[in-house]
Order: sequence, then structure tokens, then C-alpha cells
Amino acid sequence: MYVNHFHSLRLILLMFCAIGLAGCVAIDVELEFAESPNIYSQIIHQTSDRYSDVEPLQLSPEILSMLDAYIGPRDNGEERLDKLQDILYGEEFLNIQYADDTTHTAVEVFAAKQGNCLSVMNLYVAMARYVGLDANFQTVAVQPAWDIRGGLLVLSQHINATGRFNVRRRYVVDFTPEIGLQKLTASIIDDQEARALYFNNLGVEALIKHDFNQALIYFKNALFLDIELSIAWNNIGATYNRLGNREFSEYSYQVAFQKDNTNATAINNLTKFYYDSGKVELARKYEQATKQFNNRNPYFHFARGNLAYNRNNLNAARISYRKAIRLDSLEPDFYSALAQVYSELGDVARAKRTAESAKKIIAQNADIYQPSSQKVRIIDSGTILRSSSPGLSIILDGSRGVGSRC
Repeated sequence: MYVNHFHSLRLILLMFCAIGLAGCVAIDVELEFAESPNIYSQIIHQTSDRYSDVEPLQLSPEILSMLDAYIGPRDNGEERLDKLQDILYGEEFLNIQYADDTTHTAVEVFAAKQGNCLSVMNLYVAMARYVGLDANFQTVAVQPAWDIRGGLLVLSQHINATGRFNVRRRYVVDFTPEIGLQKLTASIIDDQEARALYFNNLGVEALIKHDFNQALIYFKNALFLDIELSIAWNNIGATYNRLGNREFSEYSYQVAFQKDNTNATAINNLTKFYYDSGKVELARKYEQATKQFNNRNPYFHFARGNLAYNRNNLNAARISYRKAIRLDSLEPDFYSALAQVYSELGDVARAKRTAESAKKIIAQNADIYQPSSQKVRIIDSGTILRSSSPGLSIILDGSRGVGSRC
């Protein structure tokens, strides 16, 4: 079982492979779920934040002194943004490095000079607000991937920061290893939701260490802060399963799916749960639902294309990449992969046209996120074209044209 979390961008295997989250594709399955106030009250029983003394966004006097010394009152917004990037990543300053083993507060990241995405964004958001920039946490979905044995893997969501200079002009700040992000999946979250993710991360880290009781404490605190946090419900179900409390485990997985009907991780966990319980018919029902979900999931076909390409089966890769494009015609990664296949098949003309389609999508839609291209991007909303915008016409050879024309 995989646990969806913001701890890092690596996969963390706990018990078995589970399906990844893909955009907003819902899973068509009816749960045999009956609300139980008794079970719910035993899982959710806190009346206050258990860690009210822990402040992930608190800055130390040392951090404040550095900011005051380097960023002047006459610096405009973009200059402040640039200087914050210097402080975070410049070799003469913190030179923060990516590390995925521990989730940190802002102060801890500053001291360690390393951290995962959530940790570094804790420091960035706090510093940006101190110097007068608008700054908010933002989540972005990671492209799910499937392994060569057909088992399904889960990638966690990614988190970055964003803010506005004015109504038309905004920025995105990131700290990203080379990963694939799903286009147009960014969503701003408030500080309490980010705080809930922080404790969810700590719960995952405790779970990995087999400290199940501490994991429960962290997950329950995350749910106290954000009762709608589907991934925390899934994770607490995983913890109860490891503790042998199958009643609470099943209930938590079911709530996870009730909170978010795109949470395929919870459904796959229930599938495994019911197979283990001998409820084969019910397990197969959920298993079939995940297969249908996969077939509607463009990233599933993209992953199959990648597997075929790695095996040098270029025709199978071509078929899968084209299926992915038919399901999502504005994901540039799909076109780039298909162009590479055409090139290796010797179809130079199609390779060129398909590669140009990828470039056109990126150039005409600034909100399509390309990971690791730069740690800060400034976006002018006046330049962004959507799929319905005049002039955006992406053609997949051999199929209907996709997009709008003048």
C-alpha cells in the first residue's frame, strides 16, 4: 500500500502497490458504506490542536536580520522576489538542497539548509510575507506512474508557492527535482490546510518508522485541522490496518473516498483489504472500477507508452501516447514523447509536427507547468490562452483537430 503524502516526491512502499491520483477523473463505484458515529467519534475526538506550540511558519531573529539586511524598503515586488531566491538558493546564502527524509518547519530548514518541498515552502512563504509579498501555498498534482510488472504506483502531490503583484501579474516559486507534474492542476490552499499537510507528513514519517501510535497522533491532528483531508483519512486507515484494527481501517478508507471520489488510492486499498478479508466478489467490484478509471486516465496510457518505449516496442508506445493525447489534448509531455517515437520510427515529418504541437501548447499557455525549468516564474494573465482561446489549434495526425480556431 502506498500512502499519498507531501513528504517528498519519492514513492514510499508500505504494503502493496496502489493506484495514483490523476487530475479530476472520478471513480465510478458505489461504496457499501454506512456512517458510524461511534467509529467516527473514536477516530476524531480532539477538541483542540495538540501541537499548538509548533509553528511551521515562524521565523527566527537570525532569519529576520538576514532579510532586513539584504532586502531594502525601496525594492519593488519583483526585486524582492529575486532577492528571496538569492537567499534560498544562492551559494553565498543558504544554498538549500533537496532532501526528502524529514519534514521541517521554516526555522529547521534555515538551520539544516536542506528540506523537501513542503519544508522549503514553509520558509519561503514566511519570508515572502515578512518582506511584504503576497504569498500562498499551492498544490500541484504529480503525474502517476505504473511499474513494469503492471502494479500501480502512487506519487505524492507537489507543493509550491504563489502570489500576486496585481490583478494581472503573479508569480510561482518552486523547489522541484525532475518530476512530471500534471498541467492545470494547481490549487491554492490556506495556511490551516498547509498546517494539516505538515502533520500528515509527520504521520507518514512515523508510519515508515513503524511508530504506529505516534503516526495516529499526527494523522488525527491533521484531521482535526482539516477534516476534509482525504489523504490523511487514507493514511490513518493504513495505520489502523498495520495495528490490526480492521474495522477502523475499512471505515477510514471509505471516508477517504467519500471525501474525494478521485482518490483511487483509497479504492485500491479497499480492494486489497477485501481480498485479504475473503470478500472476493466485493474486491473484484472495486478492482474493476480501478481498471475503468485507468482506461479513462490519460496518464495511465502515457505510463504504458513509457514502459513500451523502454522495452523498445515503438509501435505499442505510439498507440499508447496517441490514446493519452485523445484523452488530454493539452498535455505537452504526451506530444513530446510521441514525437520522439516518430523520430525513432523514421517518420521525420510527423515527429516535427508533433514536437511543434508540444512547443505551441507551452508557449500559448503560461499556466502549463514545466517542472525544474526555473525556480521562479512570473505570469501575466493577459498572455494566457486556454483550450478555448482563438488561435490554439493542436493537430494529432490521423485524428480530428483539437482546440478552437478563429
